[in-house]
Amino acid sequence: MKISGVKKIKQKIFKNSRGDLLKFVSKKNNFFKGFGEIYFNEINQNQKKGWIKHKKNQCLFSVPCGEVIFKLIDGRKKSKSFNIVENITLKKNNYNLLLVPPGVWFSFTTRKKKSVLANFINNPHSDNETIKSEKVGKFYIN
Repeated sequence: MKISGVKKIKQKIFKNSRGDLLKFVSKKNNFFKGFGEIYFNEINQNQKKGWIKHKKNQCLFSVPCGEVIFKLIDGRKKSKSFNIVENITLKKNNYNLLLVPPGVWFSFTTRKKKSVLANFINNPHSDNETIKSEKVGKFYIN
């Protein structure tokens, strides 16, 4: 990964003829920082969502349905990777989690008809804890 602290974490899929089981997170995982909340975000084809930056929350993303393309920008001025841009794709047939530390901007889109993104954060959501923007650096959301 180009951005410090961003990680792709390979997870298991337990195949089942009635429908697969996709592992998400356990408190035994070394990246588990506590439970705040989990929410699901639907993304329609060629729509973009973001820019979002959490001040304190770590985001742990999973894409159990479809494919989501993330654009990340390191917004942490003291980071070795400050202002670095990275694109990461998550999808079921190459199942990974994406860990995004606080201070990293993210936006996302899909080329599929509809995709579903799960976001696990370590503290309950608060509008005061997130920053949203239409533009980060030279990148616009729309």
